[in-house]
Amino acid sequence: MSSNSSKTADHRRKWDAEEYERMATERLQQELEAQEKLNQRAAPVKRDYLRQRDYKVDLDSKLGKSVVITKNTPSSQTGGYYCNVCDCIVKDSINFLDHINGKKHQRNLGMSMKVERSTLDQVKKRFEANKRKLEDKKRDYDLEQRMKEIQEEEEKLKEYRRERKKEKKRKLEEDEDDREPTSALASVMGFSGFGSSKKK
Repeated sequence: MSSNSSKTADHRRKWDAEEYERMATERLQQELEAQEKLNQRAAPVKRDYLRQRDYKVDLDSKLGKSVVITKNTPSSQTGGYYCNVCDCIVKDSINFLDHINGKKHQRNLGMSMKVERSTLDQVKKRFEANKRKLEDKKRDYDLEQRMKEIQEEEEKLKEYRRERKKEKKRKLEEDEDDREPTSALASVMGFSGFGSSKKK
């Protein structure tokens, strides 16, 4: 057989070894990069410090009210206390307060459970603000206000005494009205009284 006939008789598939070697090294490189990304820790999320709540927690609005619940009622209105931040329902007020003060809720709000440490200047400013509030209260409650209150109290006391005197006078008049028929009878019969020294 000639060499020409051997080329036609070879039906085996030929592979490009260089191409497959390049593809294998690329795949290996991608796997190594993915492994490095998994091993690398994600940068910790920086959360804000714990802050005071700037709204009033509504615990009393649904107190004593009845609600009809059907299968079509949204979960926020099915009863209990609904937290729209965490999308959950808590059945009573104590557990609801525990939930909104808890770690999970605060994390969903973007806060950590750590409190910012106050500086000396912040503490001094807070003391000054509280002192000013007390002074303002004292100024508001001045002498003129106190005098008005005393006068009002005296007027109420005088009014009360007048009412008591009127009440006594009315009772005396009622007693005299009760006695009048007997005194009219006595005058008809010819005597003025039964020995009382009381004058009319």
